[in-house]
Amino acid sequence: MRQPDIEIYLKDADHQAIAAWLTTAIGPCSDWHQKGQTFQCHAGDVPVTWLPKAVGKWHSLYLESDATPWDDDLACAQAAYAALDVEVRCAPGSWEEEESDEQADQWLRISADGVQEITWRTG
Repeated sequence: MRQPDIEIYLKDADHQAIAAWLTTAIGPCSDWHQKGQTFQCHAGDVPVTWLPKAVGKWHSLYLESDATPWDDDLACAQAAYAALDVEVRCAPGSWEEEESDEQADQWLRISADGVQEITWRTG
């Protein structure tokens, strides 16, 4: 089932590299507009938010649409890893408000080792 939006976390990437990848994957990126620590643009018709160092050294990429080439966070994370060659993390499924803290700490790590389930305490 297609997720309504996508959020992944990337290590050692910058928003210019992200824009180049999104231009290829989705469509031309508009100029980035900075609001505080957050950068926003559109890739094609998809609203994009980039938050540097959202969790420690990890940067958040949020695609606020279901009109992306990817059905879910994992498919996007795998595409980002393939294009950018940086470690990527994502939630294993859609986030639910009712999740326990233990469930919320379960993440997928995408790297040269493939896809691995990890515990990542972000809070």
